[in-house]
Amino acid sequence: MLRYRADRKTLLWMAMTTALFAWLWNASTFNGWAYGLFLYFSVAASVIAHNHNHVRMWKRRSLNILTDVWITLFYGFPVFGWIPTHNKNHHKFTNREPDHTHTWRFMEGNNLLTLLTYPTISAWFQQPAIRQYVGEMRQKNPQLFREAIIQIVAVVSWVIGAFLLDWKNALLYVVIPQQVSMNTVLVFNYVQHVHADEEDEWNHSRNITGWLMNFLLFNNGLHTVHHIRPGLHWSLTPPAHREIEHRINPELNEPSFLWYLFRTYVLGLFVPRFRSDSMRLRRLGTSEAIAA
Repeated sequence: MLRYRADRKTLLWMAMTTALFAWLWNASTFNGWAYGLFLYFSVAASVIAHNHNHVRMWKRRSLNILTDVWITLFYGFPVFGWIPTHNKNHHKFTNREPDHTHTWRFMEGNNLLTLLTYPTISAWFQQPAIRQYVGEMRQKNPQLFREAIIQIVAVVSWVIGAFLLDWKNALLYVVIPQQVSMNTVLVFNYVQHVHADEEDEWNHSRNITGWLMNFLLFNNGLHTVHHIRPGLHWSLTPPAHREIEHRINPELNEPSFLWYLFRTYVLGLFVPRFRSDSMRLRRLGTSEAIAA
């Protein structure tokens, strides 16, 4: 019933997320190692939400609806929210101004301040599009509207039910992991586009090419090919990336996500050569293309 056999990994990850949550919730003492692992799986849930909105896992609609709800609980937000803000908008405009999530809304810089404030700013500007989409579904597609309401009711009930059972556990094992999930995926989006050239056919996105991140997060680091072929299943992106890698500016193929973060946002505070500048402004020869 799966459309792609590779999504057995997706199901395994979701099952481990669920099992780990149940174990942590019922454990008599706090386990820091298990909690850290659960936070990783929560981040993975956000990537799974993204993947499932681009390419549905199941051939049967009912199973896709159930999977949407399952993912929603650990992602922390109804997964249909990806459709108006990401599928229909971000992929159409790719960090250009109509993109609700564009990285240069208030400034062209790329520094620790812009990184830390981006998730809140981006989330705020996505909300009108989501509300508009819900209204349109209500009028034009009642079935999709009902599915959206199911997701909303599910996540609200999940959070409220957790607090009624045990407010401390709810905060620790539901709310905080959900916030980590939602905010981390927005950080991914920021890093994947900030100071790339959003107007260039091949250089609009930054790729994280290291095998570890792409194993842990379902090839989410290979972003250029994802924008070029958004309907391509995540398991097929590595060979597709290799086909176009020679067209991408080497600056945009980063081997390590953590090294990029440390180099740009920590070392860059003290060492100018580790700071980045806008490739678009540099191409245009604009004086604003200075180190952040």
